[in-house]
Amino acid sequence: MTAALDVREVRYRYGDALALDGATLSIGERQRVALLGRNGSGKTTLLGLASGLLAVQDGVVSVCGSDIRHDPAGSRAHIGVVFQHLAVDSALTVTETLRLQAALTSIERPAQPDRIRQAISDAGLSERAEDRVGTLSGGLSRRLDLVRALLNRPAQALKEEPTTGLATLAREAFWSLLDRRRADGAQVIATHLMDEAERCDRVVILHEGRIVADGTPAELTDSLGGDAVWLDTPAPGPLADRTGGRVIGGRVMLTVPDASRVVTELYDSEDVTSVTARSVQMSDVFAAAVGEEPRADG
Repeated sequence: MTAALDVREVRYRYGDALALDGATLSIGERQRVALLGRNGSGKTTLLGLASGLLAVQDGVVSVCGSDIRHDPAGSRAHIGVVFQHLAVDSALTVTETLRLQAALTSIERPAQPDRIRQAISDAGLSERAEDRVGTLSGGLSRRLDLVRALLNRPAQALKEEPTTGLATLAREAFWSLLDRRRADGAQVIATHLMDEAERCDRVVILHEGRIVADGTPAELTDSLGGDAVWLDTPAPGPLADRTGGRVIGGRVMLTVPDASRVVTELYDSEDVTSVTARSVQMSDVFAAAVGEEPRADG
């Protein structure tokens, strides 16, 4: 079966800065994959290469079997892209936006009206079809941008931080739309949000240009053990040595099968000021993989 996206030993530099360092991954048809990482981890560069916006310097990037370096037109025919910043013209109406997109893609002319009507309905914009994009809320504009990118039903949809700046209800509406379009093709979503990563079939964690973890959310959390215990202490190094934990951001993280068996003892330790115990979450996986706790701003 041909992969929707195949990346092999890819390296990419911005001058002297190495943005990707030997990245290798293969994404199957209709698989939803989160590229999870801090700002500067390589997510945007990887999406830029996969979409053809950046030229491959070293390694191989293929989309649906087409080498993007040697067959850029063939590769791009299979791709839809949602950028971090909106790619819709505020002066156009909703319908005009989608008509323009249809004209720029391979959708046959007789099929365009039905495809556009369906996209408008999917985005919940049927009553706003003739309104200008500039009058839409941020959430509605983002949904329009998504159906624009998916109008040609691409085999691979790439999304860079697609819910940035959206309120909770708008984010949920966006994800609901993504769920309804799962059958179209693979979805590759660059994000720094743990809850978005957990909604994917697979999570690929990047750090300093390298893939440091790759698996389903369950596989990644199970790999750490049953519970995560975070310890605040004035002496993280000695405490980590004594407990077998690791120092992350000035705190000590332990992963244990059952936190209830160790919490009481840790509370009684003179060098522990507070203890937080919970089942392992994606944020704990991220912290263990990159050596830093996740931040809300990426």
